[in-house]
Amino acid sequence: MELSNLRLEVMKFVGQKIDYFVDEFLKPIDTNWQPTDFLPDSRNEDFLIQVKELRETAKDLPYDYIAVLIGDTITEEALPTYESWLIDVVGVDQVDEPNGWAKWVRAWTAEENRHGDLLNKFLYLSGRVNMRAMETSTQYLIADGFDIGTGRDPYRNFVYTSFQELATNISHRNTAKLAKEYGNTPLAKICGVIAADEMRHAKAYKTFISHIFEVDPSEMMLAFEDMMKKKIVMPAHFLRETGINMGQTFSHFSDAAQRLGVYTTYDYIEIMESLLKDWKIEGIQNLNDAGEKARDYLMALPSRLRRVAERTKIPNIEYQFSWIS
Repeated sequence: MELSNLRLEVMKFVGQKIDYFVDEFLKPIDTNWQPTDFLPDSRNEDFLIQVKELRETAKDLPYDYIAVLIGDTITEEALPTYESWLIDVVGVDQVDEPNGWAKWVRAWTAEENRHGDLLNKFLYLSGRVNMRAMETSTQYLIADGFDIGTGRDPYRNFVYTSFQELATNISHRNTAKLAKEYGNTPLAKICGVIAADEMRHAKAYKTFISHIFEVDPSEMMLAFEDMMKKKIVMPAHFLRETGINMGQTFSHFSDAAQRLGVYTTYDYIEIMESLLKDWKIEGIQNLNDAGEKARDYLMALPSRLRRVAERTKIPNIEYQFSWIS
């Protein structure tokens, strides 16, 4: 049986629980939060007063913080790329099986879509952002797409999404923490509710992987090893501004996040360690020789990465983003 056929059989097996996954890890639309819940309501007579208060609380946010918040927003708004990628994964069939894995992809996308909407509106009202420059970067990011090294393989894609949802949880959780320290309680709530969504989504994708390990441990282990050897790239790794080469702006965005402690190399390592623990990698049975070697590599990887991280210096180069007025 070809690799794609093996993957397809496993996806059909795990996908029998799609309804459970949707009910367990996503919230009902009618009772879920919406961006308007956290922003001034334009129907109210005191709307302009509320906007003025929002602008007052935003005016003293540090430059790097605004840059990171914009980068996070653009990342969230590139959602069309992520949905189109996942809908093409082996085992996802939106035509013949619209209520199978395609149902999950649509429902997950619908929840994620609120994040970019909320952050975008906050930034627009804040008066701190050159919205046209930011919108141009968003359009570039969607047009450029991304290459995350997964192909159409569901195993590699679910490793990526498990890792990435944890990374975005950390990023939004830390922006919430910093907003609170800066005295911006409304923004702290905004980042906090987004972080909570990301954690639920991470639990979902980690659960998918756990089920795959039960029925196809060696191939799942090899896929995990392959993704970690390639390194998990961020979904906005092609981020750019007008007149800037593809990916160049992302490095400056990443540097700002490291300086703030929003998302660092050590966070990357801690996510890796948490996945090893959650998936019980050390104790997985019935591996072939290649799977055993892959496990050995994975178990040793965090220590290797820490040694590299200790020698890595965070650039302190000031960069002027076109996004910030």
